[in-house]
Amino acid sequence: MCHILNLYRRTTWLHQALREGTRVQSVEQIREVASGAARIRGETLGIIGLGRVGQAVALRAKTFGFNVIFYDPYLSDGIERALGLQRVSTLQDLLFHSDCVTLHCSLNEHNHHLINDFTIKQMRQGAFLVNTARGGLVDEKALAQALKEGRIRGAALDVHESEPFSFSQGPLKDAPNLICTPHAAWYSEQASIEMREEAAREIRRAITGRIPDSLKNCVNKDHLTAATHWASMDPGVVHPELNGAAYR
Repeated sequence: MCHILNLYRRTTWLHQALREGTRVQSVEQIREVASGAARIRGETLGIIGLGRVGQAVALRAKTFGFNVIFYDPYLSDGIERALGLQRVSTLQDLLFHSDCVTLHCSLNEHNHHLINDFTIKQMRQGAFLVNTARGGLVDEKALAQALKEGRIRGAALDVHESEPFSFSQGPLKDAPNLICTPHAAWYSEQASIEMREEAAREIRRAITGRIPDSLKNCVNKDHLTAATHWASMDPGVVHPELNGAAYR
């Protein structure tokens, strides 16, 4: 949401202008620096991938006044009614009807460079693009060209095809109207603590043989569930530190 709001209200560019000593006082001066800023109310936000993060963005975007549509071929019917959203049946429909497109899907062999020269040409002229999902979803060379030509009004990327990202190299180095952050959209002090705590809980569960049937995206689940000797051992003997209060 921060990237979306930043693109719409041109906050980054206004801040940079003041830091550089640019006089921004009159309406004409504001217009020059904030060129491309747009009112959010009534705009259509298109979400690609309505998982946990996509749903959170959708609900917050509605509060700001966006009309929210989404495309997710993997979700069953009905969720759009539960969340009060509009579902579209094809990616092309979403791109055509969205003033801002935001990506919240995983990366796989079927959607690498989902946003490319062909799909960018299906977007509305002057639309915004936001990617906080996976860098490989966006063809950065095609995006850079679209920004230079004005086909995309502005883009905000927290993830990149090559990380760590640097403005000194790659196709985006000369692209205008672009905000880039270093794969840190997830970060807060609270999130960092929760991530470490959750990792410790999952490690403890794995070494004590308590592997859930609902485990997702696990590449070695068969090996873990076959390792029944872990479950037969007393974790207090094998790993006495697990009895410490810090792990409970």
